[in-house]
Amino acid sequence: MPARSAERSARPRAGRCGATAAAAALAGAALVSAALAGCRSEREPGAGDAGAGAGDAGAGAADAGAGEVAPPLLGAPPGPRAPAPVAEPRCPPEMVRVARRFCVDRYEAVLLDRETGLEISAFYPPSRQAAASVERAWSKMRLQLGDAEARRMELPLLPGWQKQREFEPRAVSRRGVLPQGYTSGAQAELACRNAGKRLCTLEEWRTACRGERDEQFPYGPAYADGQCNVFREAHPAAVLHRDVSLGHSDPRLNLVRVGGAPLLRRTGETPTCASAWEGDAIADMVGNLDEWIDDPEGTFVGGFYARATREGCMSRVVSHDFTYFDYSTGVRCCADLREAP
Repeated sequence: MPARSAERSARPRAGRCGATAAAAALAGAALVSAALAGCRSEREPGAGDAGAGAGDAGAGAADAGAGEVAPPLLGAPPGPRAPAPVAEPRCPPEMVRVARRFCVDRYEAVLLDRETGLEISAFYPPSRQAAASVERAWSKMRLQLGDAEARRMELPLLPGWQKQREFEPRAVSRRGVLPQGYTSGAQAELACRNAGKRLCTLEEWRTACRGERDEQFPYGPAYADGQCNVFREAHPAAVLHRDVSLGHSDPRLNLVRVGGAPLLRRTGETPTCASAWEGDAIADMVGNLDEWIDDPEGTFVGGFYARATREGCMSRVVSHDFTYFDYSTGVRCCADLREAP
């Protein structure tokens, strides 16, 4: 017996059940039950230990897979999708968004023939009949007004196609070009409509002109000489006709230069006169040309290069009807915001 006990203690636990069962067979059936019960009681703690180890392994496996996404089961319904970011309404590339409410042309417009895309002369009204009439009249009148130098100044060319057929204007906003003058309110409205746009309301125009800082001038709260192309040192009718009140349909007026510099500047050529919006800017809302707004009674705003005004964005002329035009009246369009594609 002592030798058997020593043998059991020297063997690993896993072998004790086999030894116990052999002893039980020799001792008789009465000992079998107790021997097997002892085996079960010893086996259970071992299973528990193995289970704990498996549990630890499972936890480690869970940690290892935490950064991975299990592939979806075949036939399983799709999971929820993250909502797509909402795109803000935008403006066409040639326009500037104002107050997140509407769009304004970045530059004063040139006019093109709606059908062919040919550029309309900036020095004549954008109508076949009116342009031909102005050309005929001033081919004679230019020889009767002003001094000898003025009388020698030729009329700008009127393209033949503008005299030969009817056409409709379409407004286009471009940098670095002479903007279109000689435009009536009705023609300005048509030109904007043919561009898929419209004339600005007075409130829209002034909001755009005053910029994000809501100031009376595109550059600040107070008038500063020379910041915008307005209140210039000379009037073109005084230069050509010796009288500021005469001959405002003369096609040469916007070509007059004083001291070697043109009175009418190209679009965007006065960088200090820019109304800032959302990291962008609208050029020449004050000065360069007056601009028609949406008023069938007839209103243009902003002042042109020779207008004696220090009112900035509040400048407004209401003394002409919607069919009036002269060298100083131009076009700028507005538009509603467009949904992003």
